Amino acid sequence: MLRYETIPVTPFEQNCSIVWCDRTMAGAVIDPGGEVERIRAQAQHLGVRLEQILLTHAHIDHAGGAAALARALALPIVGPHRGDQYWIDALPMQARQFGFAAAEGFTPTRWLADGDEVKVGECVLTVRHCPGHTPGHVVFHSAEARRAFVGDVLFAGSIGRTDFPGGDHATLIASIRERLWPMGDDTVFIPGHGPEGSFGHERRHNPYVGDT
Repeated sequence: MLRYETIPVTPFEQNCSIVWCDRTMAGAVIDPGGEVERIRAQAQHLGVRLEQILLTHAHIDHAGGAAALARALALPIVGPHRGDQYWIDALPMQARQFGFAAAEGFTPTRWLADGDEVKVGECVLTVRHCPGHTPGHVVFHSAEARRAFVGDVLFAGSIGRTDFPGGDHATLIASIRERLWPMGDDTVFIPGHGPEGSFGHERRHNPYVGDT
């Protein structure tokens, strides 16, 4: 079964998640935006053997530490979708603009597309391409664990911003309704910021994408 622990990192309190297979203890880091040494220390504390970095998208608070972590532990960077190449290339500029520590651009070891699968030990994460916040945003879904790591697509009671370059409100709404809701009302989502929620609750109560 997939297990995870979420660590808020960077001044933006971005939810970086360490995920692992409880049978093999093979693991991955989703969205290491910064504080790389803290992430490494927590993985070691949990007994997780990190084997890859997974990215939902390439905004600085989600991807700023990816290159440094990949280099330190010789890890592949998996994701996001090719649509975020612009944001990867702009990581050094993003770091300066938002007052982050210096960040490096990189080329992912593997780009992701809708319907791809990523294995974490014996666990499988299905990839859904969910543009709107950024063009290349992806979501990682564990059907077995009923969990979805959604980055900045959806928040408890809100949705991702669409006023950055490449953002589009109508596209984001379609991504949520067409790609996330079919995962099931009982699926718990881990957003890029703030508390977890369930798709069922958001369908009933979220003012931006609710059914009522």
